[in-house]
Amino acid sequence: MFRSTSAFILVAILLVSAHTAAAALTYRGVDWSSVAVEEAAGRSYSAASGAAAQPLEKLLAAAGVNIVRQRVWVSDSSTYSLAYNVALAKRAKAAGLKVYLDLHYSDTWADGQHQAIPSGWPTDIDNLSWKLYNYTQQVCNTFAAASLPVEIISIGNEIANGLLWPTGSTSSYANIARLLHSAAWGVKDSNLATKPKIMIHLDDGWNWSKQSGFYTNVLAAGTLVLSDFDMMGVSYYPFYNSAATLSALTSTLKSMASTWGKQLAVVETDWPVSCPSPAYAFPSDTTSIPFSVAGQTTWVQKVAAAIKAAGSGGVGLFYWEPAWVDNAALGSSCPDNAMFAWPGVERASLASLASL
Repeated sequence: MFRSTSAFILVAILLVSAHTAAAALTYRGVDWSSVAVEEAAGRSYSAASGAAAQPLEKLLAAAGVNIVRQRVWVSDSSTYSLAYNVALAKRAKAAGLKVYLDLHYSDTWADGQHQAIPSGWPTDIDNLSWKLYNYTQQVCNTFAAASLPVEIISIGNEIANGLLWPTGSTSSYANIARLLHSAAWGVKDSNLATKPKIMIHLDDGWNWSKQSGFYTNVLAAGTLVLSDFDMMGVSYYPFYNSAATLSALTSTLKSMASTWGKQLAVVETDWPVSCPSPAYAFPSDTTSIPFSVAGQTTWVQKVAAAIKAAGSGGVGLFYWEPAWVDNAALGSSCPDNAMFAWPGVERASLASLASL
């Protein structure tokens, strides 16, 4: 009887372990921000060469994507304006896709090297915090008025060096904390019936020193508290720093999970199908992955494994701009990182997102 019971317990443990290892990520997404830009340039998308064109959202949903990320710029005349994003979100909703809004809090690109205050916004911390609260609430209320649910919202994009410079630079973590607190409550006080998960998004997700330094300093300021936000997002690219190993990402995400207990997602990542002259050496534990469509599949599977290694808090992976075929380098020295071949033919790697 003892041996039988022990065997039963062992089998149960193995089954639970297998289920945990195989559990799918909650969010299997892509950033599709530039789809309407591409369509305006005459691009269309298809599942195979010679196949009939289909709306990108239908191809994404068929491939197993369940959420799309959209960057939002402040200026009404900018490429990725609020109106542009409402139109995209309507398409996503109709296709059964959830929406993740990535607020740049700028009139143009915001990242680790650029965080310009929008034109006409105040620069003193009191009025800038109030403006940020009202703008964030306005974005959410606009989506609520259009009956468009928002699953996730990033309050800033790649803000390890701060946001809304110079006021929100790392010369004052107190200002950063105050700005993020204001942004978070703009979401919380909005008219959205179901409040989105609020995310803080930093670059260099492999770099524990950068992640820990930012959160330690900003939370020590006291204004931003852990209950203000729900998720921590990171960007993770293989082609900008040889130190960006998969093992470093795995270790960093584990440390983030154990230190702050937030849900975690890699919200930007890419892998090239072609990279003849990389500007930087690729990380040592990625060199066996080919620059190919099959390599893209291997890459997202390995990144997903790193996310899952963080435990139940590891919930999502987003591939950055897989359909931006007219800009397939995607900011890197590798000429093609897209999951669609020019002029818009789906590659087999897109379907790998379904099983992450």
